[in-house]
Amino acid sequence: MTTRFDIERARRETRGCEDRIHFNNAGASLPPIPVADALYDYLREEEEQGGYEVMARRAAELDNFYTAAARLLTCSADEIAFADSATRAWNAAFYAFDFQPGDRILASSAEYGSSLVALLHQAKRLGVEISWVPDDPSGQIDINSLESQLDKRVKLICLTQVPSGGGLVNPAAKVGKVAKAAGIPYLVDACQALGQMPVDVDQLCCDLLCGTGRKFLRGPRGTGLLYVRKTLLEQLEPNQLNHHAAPLLSANNYQLRSDAKRFECWERSYAAQLALGVAIDYALAWGLGSISERVSFLATTLRQKLAAIDGVTLADQGLEPCAIVTFSCAQMPVDQLQQQLALRQINTSSVPFSANPVSSEKLHHPALLRASLHYYNTVEEIECFVTELKLLL
Repeated sequence: MTTRFDIERARRETRGCEDRIHFNNAGASLPPIPVADALYDYLREEEEQGGYEVMARRAAELDNFYTAAARLLTCSADEIAFADSATRAWNAAFYAFDFQPGDRILASSAEYGSSLVALLHQAKRLGVEISWVPDDPSGQIDINSLESQLDKRVKLICLTQVPSGGGLVNPAAKVGKVAKAAGIPYLVDACQALGQMPVDVDQLCCDLLCGTGRKFLRGPRGTGLLYVRKTLLEQLEPNQLNHHAAPLLSANNYQLRSDAKRFECWERSYAAQLALGVAIDYALAWGLGSISERVSFLATTLRQKLAAIDGVTLADQGLEPCAIVTFSCAQMPVDQLQQQLALRQINTSSVPFSANPVSSEKLHHPALLRASLHYYNTVEEIECFVTELKLLL
């Protein structure tokens, strides 16, 4: 590492790392103390004062989510919508397109399972065609193949920037340049990217982007965000409306909001929204470049040590491995290995078929164990993890 990272502070501000090794950050990170306390304090105030009253009094802090998310993505606050999950955000954007029979959607093999269901649903319901863009030899989306599939029927390009397994980082910016040049809307799933690397919507040239709070942003569960570029916003009408997304003008008429909040619902966990804003501010204060450098160092260290263990096979793809390290072990089934590690206070997770179904079928991977690291993890934790793994195998 070229930059000194204040690991002592990172761990001091993370209560959960005191008595366990948490290598499940791609599932849900341990929230830092400022985020957890913001959530608890807001809920306690709701208990004591009433939900509507706290919402009114703390309106400015609630609005901080939008400005924080805008700084995170380098966009305008009115291009941001709050969601209770990235799936909800992705679906809100996807189902707002007025697809017609014969329209084509281009997608990568890394698409998440819930997104695949939505794609198949629209194909079955509307007669749209889903075309899968092949991977290049490294396992990332093939840009030349993407360009060759473009025609007038293509109405949307979808890409998962970082899938749930395999350590892959897709070349999202290169895909964006292709989409922009062709004038085709571009939807990015940045769930596993937000919080572990810089994400700039202008550099990605994306028109829509969804993300979650619970993973590398270290926010609470039940939080997510949606970015919608202003130039596309007026072309998209959500498939479900409410009086927050479309205020009533009379008993017989309504008007869609002019900002991305047309994709929101008024009722949500306001405590979670406030805490997600705090989590984004917290990540930005560390610096996404510094975080990326730190997690890359840790993941590289883990990969090197795993590669030296007999029977362990890494499942890396792409040219730029990230903080998600997936592997299989010939000596023990993944579910049993995960359980044994949990007994030793080591949190990991598995990568089910439903996470990335298209690539799973194509690669014929066995079940994979996932160890996903964040900046508050340490080399000492990696050494302990590898030692325990060797003893189990």
